[in-house]
Amino acid sequence: MTATPTPSTGAPAATPATTPIPVRRKSHAKAAVGAIILAIVVVAAGYYYFELRPTTKTTAPLEEGGFAQGSPVTFVYNGTNTFLCRPGLLTFYPTATSAASTTPCEVGAANQSLILQYPEWVLVPAFAGLSIFGITSLGASSQGFPQFQSGAIQTDCGGGGSATACVDHPTNIYSPLFTSVEQFLNISTGVNGLPEGVLPTPAHDHLLNTSTTFPNVEWGTIVVLVMDPNIWPNRATGACTSTVASNLSSPTGNCLTSMSALENALWTHSTAVNGANHGNPIWQTLGAPTNQVIVPGDLTVATLNNLNSNLYIPFSVQPGAPASGYPT
Repeated sequence: MTATPTPSTGAPAATPATTPIPVRRKSHAKAAVGAIILAIVVVAAGYYYFELRPTTKTTAPLEEGGFAQGSPVTFVYNGTNTFLCRPGLLTFYPTATSAASTTPCEVGAANQSLILQYPEWVLVPAFAGLSIFGITSLGASSQGFPQFQSGAIQTDCGGGGSATACVDHPTNIYSPLFTSVEQFLNISTGVNGLPEGVLPTPAHDHLLNTSTTFPNVEWGTIVVLVMDPNIWPNRATGACTSTVASNLSSPTGNCLTSMSALENALWTHSTAVNGANHGNPIWQTLGAPTNQVIVPGDLTVATLNNLNSNLYIPFSVQPGAPASGYPT
């Protein structure tokens, strides 16, 4: 840890011995005393106003949605821009210097013991293809939501930098998977003016494996790529709807509102994945798997608690969906 620097006091300049000391006239002395008193009053008033006066909260809590124990919950943030990306992405990807000049945040690797945290699973509707990045030219809605079957998916968070992006989230993030997708598309100079491998933080929902009430703590990130749209929950009700033909007897059985559903989806294969992802470069880059979800780096139930990103975000949890219905 870098020590906090001590303010430098410096040293007063020496006065030559031969320089005569001027005698102040009374009027000048009175003026100087008056200026000093005025300065003291101003400083004291400023200290009271900014430090001692009672404060009133003028803005509503910053809220977003998520799921825990099969039910919608509300995340309450204590401010903005308080996320951490530790250690920086160059720790894991030392050659990604251009990416590091844009964002310190990455998906693909993590230090599992750096920060005391509780895991948070970030559910990305990867079946919606490149529209998950909130860029309209890549198929996102004008609000920054991903689109599937000609309709917007109203995720808890829209793409980074869009009108529906969540507070306390980085605008952009780096991933070697993004680089692979770009290379699959024969893109070698990045997208939207960003360095190779850097894209807006994807639109997503959130899943916790805690009670529906939880105090303010740091939450570590585990990115989950959802490939089956039939298990994508409605952010307000938590219900899933079957929208793509499936060979499963219960296409929505692993609706992603609980940890048990995520564990089951990890090893469940569905023909809906093939039907939903035809032509999807993300799915093709991954090798066209038929699993309902893909968790980069965490391929078994035993490893599902392993972080796969360096992103940490603090918030508390309350029961029920956010009153606004959208990020505030």
